[in-house]
Amino acid sequence: MPVQRERGSLRVLTVNIHKGYSFFKRRFVLHELREAVRAVQSDLVFLQEVRGGGEPDERHPGVSQYEFLADSIWKDHAYGRNAVAPRDSYGNAVLSHFPIVKSRNHCLSGPHTVPQRGVLHCVVSHGALPALHLMCVHLGLLERDRQAQIAALREVIESEVPPDAPLIVAGDFNDWRQRADARLARIGLSEVFRQTQGRHACSFPAAWPLLRLDRIYVRGVASVRPLPMPRHPWSRLSDHAPLAAEVRLGEAA
Repeated sequence: MPVQRERGSLRVLTVNIHKGYSFFKRRFVLHELREAVRAVQSDLVFLQEVRGGGEPDERHPGVSQYEFLADSIWKDHAYGRNAVAPRDSYGNAVLSHFPIVKSRNHCLSGPHTVPQRGVLHCVVSHGALPALHLMCVHLGLLERDRQAQIAALREVIESEVPPDAPLIVAGDFNDWRQRADARLARIGLSEVFRQTQGRHACSFPAAWPLLRLDRIYVRGVASVRPLPMPRHPWSRLSDHAPLAAEVRLGEAA
């Protein structure tokens, strides 16, 4: 049953789309994924492992994956390339119903870290309310890399986002040891599911989620509410399950 939206709130969705493939790359599911993303009716969509270029083939739509997913639903979108391979590239993307007035991709990895990881920073204009800052994140698999990347993420936030500006940071943190919260709390960020339900949401693997890898952090917002997501069709559309929440802007509570 659809969850009723609170007045003045934004619906946020984050999902690692695994370059448009199902778990273990058994099927190319980008078209099904587009329908599933549309059904959530989110105002803001945070995507990781998005194919941003390369040579199209019969499985691909002939445009970038984030453009294909945005289609005519999300008028604005931004892309940050993190990794480049022969004939291909991939990174993070943000789709928005509201104007993206500024976007910049920041590398979070050292020069010898493979694959490269990054954060896509977007500033969204939302009517008469203060500008909303968005950070779409994908961190590394190794603990030492993640700790360095979290430190780099904090530096980006401290240098790019005013302390009183509303901020949403979402994506694939790969934080299976759950160590990110304490470091991000030092700059005022709290995680939506842990704040409201006492623990992070399980998101990996999508077919039977056990690990708590994906997150939605907020700062400077009035209220948050996690949204339940159905297991189907998402369990067959990626290796990560999506997370969704409603965020109400305004003066922080």
